[in-house]
Amino acid sequence: MFRPLMHHLERRLHARDMGLRVARPFEWGLEFLGNGDADHDPREFIRQFNAEAIANSERFFTPPPSHASDFEATQEADHLLLRFPSGIVTPYEKNNLVHARYFPAGNNDRAVIVTAQWNAQPDSHLALCHALNRFGISALRLSLPYHDRRMLDGHTRADFMVSPNIGRTIQAVRQAVLDIRRSADWLFDSGVKRVGLMGSSIGSCVSWLAFIHDQRLEAGVFNMVSSWFGDVVWRALTTSHLRRELESELTAEEIREVWKTISPSAHTHRLPQVRRPALCISANYDLTFLPDLTRIFLDDCDRHGVPTEKKFLPCGHYTIGQTPFKYLDAFHVINFFRRVWR
Repeated sequence: MFRPLMHHLERRLHARDMGLRVARPFEWGLEFLGNGDADHDPREFIRQFNAEAIANSERFFTPPPSHASDFEATQEADHLLLRFPSGIVTPYEKNNLVHARYFPAGNNDRAVIVTAQWNAQPDSHLALCHALNRFGISALRLSLPYHDRRMLDGHTRADFMVSPNIGRTIQAVRQAVLDIRRSADWLFDSGVKRVGLMGSSIGSCVSWLAFIHDQRLEAGVFNMVSSWFGDVVWRALTTSHLRRELESELTAEEIREVWKTISPSAHTHRLPQVRRPALCISANYDLTFLPDLTRIFLDDCDRHGVPTEKKFLPCGHYTIGQTPFKYLDAFHVINFFRRVWR
């Protein structure tokens, strides 16, 4: 009885932005992966690219060394506005400068890097940052590629973060991971001793990839989790407009393969090394991060002994941001960090 109601609400909330979604044409986008050869077989190039990136994921997801001169922090109202160059140079100058808002608290020895969902509004998750502050935890709210001040002129959504352009989507997700790790560099250099992560939806995906590749990150909350990036885009309510373009060239099996390297479940070989606490929050009636794909992720963690707590909320991907679920969600997030950082 509850499931039909929640699914109805999910579809209604999804429909609010229907007129804003742009169905851009399918493109391989090999130029975003360092290959400008138009004669190269795109399927074979992507296959080899993913195999090499997964085999060398430590290098693939590690940014260039940071220097103090890379970062600029200016005071704005109740926070610092942090700017620094991204670890990847894209063809879009505006996207190459990372923006983050830092909300310090207490003695500033603990901080959480917060990454919001795809197409989040600039003020999304700021209430969570303030709530973390009230418990003595600083928060750095990081803007994802093509979001907020990084959004391209003429765009109203972060369409280039996830799109039917295969190579650009890989580049954007990798860029987000490198940006998280560079923001951690700044926090540690600023005197923060303990750094954690909190990501929602695609923010959860990129935070997880950072978490399993950076031993410095002590704890993480992954708000809505999934396993295979391509499966999510193919099957999700949120990205149904993208599937219409993708299926002109690819099958469901092929889309899993071409976006393999940005999928959490492609990197399970790293999980035996992960012995830092994680909280995974899932929505029982999620039509975007579907429960069977979430189960694959959670099973991966269990099989490899990752110390993972699990919380299942009686809502969906959109309704988790509505009352009362957003308060329940925030309670679990804040309580987790309070416990692991006593």
